[in-house]
Amino acid sequence: MTQIRRLPAPTSISQPAQKFLRSAPVITARPMDLPALEKRRRDTHAFYAPAGFKLLKELGGAADEVMLGAVRAQRITPKNATATNVTFYLFGGGYVQGSPDEDLEITAQLAELTKQRIYAPHYALAPEKPFPAALDEALSAYRALVAEQGAATITVMGESAGAGLALLTLLAASKAGLPMPRRLVLLSPWSDLSKTGDTLTTLAGCDPSLHYEMTLEPAARAFAGGRDLTSPEISPLYADYPTAFPKTLITTGTRDLFLSDCARLSTKMRAAGIDCELRVWEGMWHVFEYYDLPEAQASLAEIARFITALELTSA
Repeated sequence: MTQIRRLPAPTSISQPAQKFLRSAPVITARPMDLPALEKRRRDTHAFYAPAGFKLLKELGGAADEVMLGAVRAQRITPKNATATNVTFYLFGGGYVQGSPDEDLEITAQLAELTKQRIYAPHYALAPEKPFPAALDEALSAYRALVAEQGAATITVMGESAGAGLALLTLLAASKAGLPMPRRLVLLSPWSDLSKTGDTLTTLAGCDPSLHYEMTLEPAARAFAGGRDLTSPEISPLYADYPTAFPKTLITTGTRDLFLSDCARLSTKMRAAGIDCELRVWEGMWHVFEYYDLPEAQASLAEIARFITALELTSA
């Protein structure tokens, strides 16, 4: 078991980020038994979702539920929506918890910045529905959105496990002959569910939101359903990437437990001929864009420019 440790907050980051690092609670084990997991899902939703809906309302946006084929999805519509392009967004939560509601802190802001509608499917969660349930539903929802919108109008985006699922979805879409989206945005993607990457060891205890043995490994095994964690169908880092994959932006930070996996993923994608940018933020941790920080605002603004730049050149 890796020891939990604390490092001083770097003075090179904003005061709010320093304060967060100093006050972050120590990570504890998260059992995967269903009663405990169901309680954690309820508690997490009750803690995060109200703030997300409040932010969405303050920004003048709205959320409703729609169907993408047979998959229910949250549709976020910004105030004065002007863009014809849309974003297909996959929430995080280790494949075992979460919903589009909890990720409104990100999607509400992104919708406002891009003036795009965002579609976030409620994909299946483990352990009740292990692999391939989440992938099947994400792929089905993507297929429906492509049929409705056209792939050339879509950006695919995800955070953490949702970013890993975004990769799995597009790999499966490519094999199925579906067209690729315009762009792909990955926030701290969980691309390798095994404990292989260097920073899973060197940054153990330094990321305030993740710990492999206590939080990630139980979730990985629940999702995999007995499959090898290094199988390409589970860990997209090990997949073969087609050159036709969309232009990609990966964001991470120097305290993100997945930093080395992000580096490995970007290297692999570039080797396959994919236009891939890796953005590493000083002192930031896993999916720091979720928090009320200057760095988060700056990263979301960069992401919005990355997404909308394609619109400016698409005439």
